[in-house]
Amino acid sequence: METLVEKTSAFIRLYDDKTGLWKVIKQDREALKSLNVIEEALMKLGLSKNETKVYLFLARVGEKKASEISEALSLHRTETYRILRDLEKRGLVSSVFEKPLKFIATPFERAIDILIETKKLKLKMLEQKKEKLLDAWLLIPRPEFEVEKKEVFQILEGDEQIDLKANEILSRTEEEICIFLTENDVGRLYHSGFLDKLEELSRKGTSVKLLASKSPKSIFFMEKMNFQHAEHRIVEVDDIPFLMISDREELLFLLKRNGNNTLNEKKRKNRTTALWTNYEILTRTLYKLFTQLWDFSCEKKMKVKVK
Repeated sequence: METLVEKTSAFIRLYDDKTGLWKVIKQDREALKSLNVIEEALMKLGLSKNETKVYLFLARVGEKKASEISEALSLHRTETYRILRDLEKRGLVSSVFEKPLKFIATPFERAIDILIETKKLKLKMLEQKKEKLLDAWLLIPRPEFEVEKKEVFQILEGDEQIDLKANEILSRTEEEICIFLTENDVGRLYHSGFLDKLEELSRKGTSVKLLASKSPKSIFFMEKMNFQHAEHRIVEVDDIPFLMISDREELLFLLKRNGNNTLNEKKRKNRTTALWTNYEILTRTLYKLFTQLWDFSCEKKMKVKVK
């Protein structure tokens, strides 16, 4: 049931130069969704929430005075000036030589390029500093102690962190890697190059067992991979998440949880989380589950052949 009171984010305030008055315009819902996607992307590229708001406001409505931006976005004027200067230093905003001073946004396409290149440059500089950091770390005296293996777990959030962990696990696998994929995982891992890494690992002698839930999408990508060394099969099973077991010693599997909803918020998308652990009992239990699914896929395949 729709409420009469809508969120303030569904409206935008614009200044009419002709009348000298502010007007409030309701935004299109689809446009608002697109704007939310863009805001999230800009924040991931390094902008703060308010920096994102200021940049997008200028990019959408054109050149404005700091006081107009401050009033439209309900920001303190001092903070608005600071944000504008920071955005200007990044090359995302320019000052217009007029009195009173106005500001104009760098075109969106160029702004994205600037943010991406800045991110790449920072990563490159960090990579160059890696050896110096490691050398500095080795120079710090540390007490001697016996390294005791502990059973631990780690909660990961977001596809990027989960993919990094999966690749990390892959890099230290020596004997066997077992992976169960849902149809949603197959396409994403195919495009990320992860499935190619599995085939490469199997060429080096590591046992790779790849099991995917049966669907047209899974079959399409499995056939497209044309695996020569990695063992791969399809199985009819539902309600089992992505599962990765390395050398029967460590485990990575996905969990799904809903965002917290309030009466004034729309239902958020499910946030992807994953659990990594070397907990022996859990790892061995899920390894047995994987083995049963693997054997079931073999039996089913044999029955089909008999028919």
